[in-house]
Amino acid sequence: MKCPSAQPGMGDVQILGVISRDADEPRLAYLDEAMPAAPETLELAAPLNVSQVFRLSARCEEKKCTHFDGSHCQLAVRIARMLPEVVDHLPACNIRPDCRWFRQEGRAACVRCPQIMTGMNEADELWQAVAGVPRLQR
Repeated sequence: MKCPSAQPGMGDVQILGVISRDADEPRLAYLDEAMPAAPETLELAAPLNVSQVFRLSARCEEKKCTHFDGSHCQLAVRIARMLPEVVDHLPACNIRPDCRWFRQEGRAACVRCPQIMTGMNEADELWQAVAGVPRLQR
C-alpha cells in the first residue's frame, strides 16, 4: 500500500505531483509517472519546504503512523467525510492501484485528494481537524 501524503524520510518515497498555485486555492498537479524523490530533486523546492512544492507518496507505514488505527487510515476517513469534493472525476493518479486512501475510501478520497497539502503551516480549524490535530481546551 502507498500513502499519498508522505514525508521525505519514509520508505520508497516518490513524487506524486507538484503543487500548482495557479487557481484561488493550491491544487495538486499529478505526475503522469512515478518519479523517485531523489535528494537533488527535493532540493529544487528551496527556499520553500518540500511539502510546499511537491506532494510525495511512499510505502504506508501503518502502525508507525499516528493516522493508522490498526486497520484503517483515519486521515483518509476524515478527508472523505469532512472535506468538499474539488473535482468531479477521478484524477489521473499514478499510485491509485496501490493507494491506501483509494483502497479504503474509494472515489470519496480521490475527488478530495487534489486539495490535500501535506504539512500545512497555516491550517484553519477545519484543516486542523482533518489532520487530526488535537483541539486546545480554552
